[in-house]
Amino acid sequence: MNCVCPILFAVMLGELVFTAPANKEDKFHVHNLDLESFGTDTTYEYEDEPQEIKQGKLAERTIPMFADAATNHDIGFPTPEPESEDPPMDMPTCLLCVCLTGSVYCDETNTEAIPMLPKETSHLYARFNLIKKVTVKDFADFPTLRRIDLTGNLITEIEDKAFSQLPNLEHLFLSENKLVRLPALPPKLRTLAVQHNRIKSNGIKRNAFKNMARLEILYLGYNRLDKVPTNLPDTIRVLHLQHNNISAITDNTFCKPQDSSYIRERLTEIRLEENPVNLAEYPNSYICLRRLPIGRPYFGRVY
Repeated sequence: MNCVCPILFAVMLGELVFTAPANKEDKFHVHNLDLESFGTDTTYEYEDEPQEIKQGKLAERTIPMFADAATNHDIGFPTPEPESEDPPMDMPTCLLCVCLTGSVYCDETNTEAIPMLPKETSHLYARFNLIKKVTVKDFADFPTLRRIDLTGNLITEIEDKAFSQLPNLEHLFLSENKLVRLPALPPKLRTLAVQHNRIKSNGIKRNAFKNMARLEILYLGYNRLDKVPTNLPDTIRVLHLQHNNISAITDNTFCKPQDSSYIRERLTEIRLEENPVNLAEYPNSYICLRRLPIGRPYFGRVY
């Protein structure tokens, strides 16, 4: 009898434990989270909460992932503007040309004006295009420019100070255009190529080359000159005047008759062929030269 009582007591205690009502605090999920990082809207869920209440709360906290322009406006999202296909007007023309470490290549692009250049441009090649005019604004404030090549365009006019404002310009190529006169030239120019134009002698200022202490190569062939330009600097090595209308030269053209000791050391190439001049008639015109000019008279040339 003493053994039966403890067994009955254990059975009755077990039934009381398993039939006790569920404690809701056991079903409440509390996670070890920093509530401040979630703001004041942090909510807690109970597993025994009705399903329709859960769905309602979920719908209230959900933001639509796809909405039309009106919905974006209502909730404060700006409506994106369509992107423009045209580049800004002030962008350098490297979209049309090729720009490589200071050099701009705009050959055969059919451009009708000098392209807008990056400020660091040192070499410009815009050959065989449709450029008709060069203005002062085209090359304003470009101290790094050293070479400009505008060969094979339709240039008829160059404003007088378009190039003279370039302090470091050394090589200028204007061949195969429609020029009738030369503009003012920068003092550091070493090469000037203007062959195959329509330049006449009155289109070159009397002292155009006098102060150009670095000029070495001067190409004036295939124009309409009737005399050799005056005041050529002693630095010139190559002078091309072939296929013009030059009919006479003088003792002062290349030499200084008043100074018998004067010798042009550097001028070693003068081309005067296809001009209506007989070089044999002017023997005293070459006494200061190391080499005689190349020439063959042509008397049928008329402009």
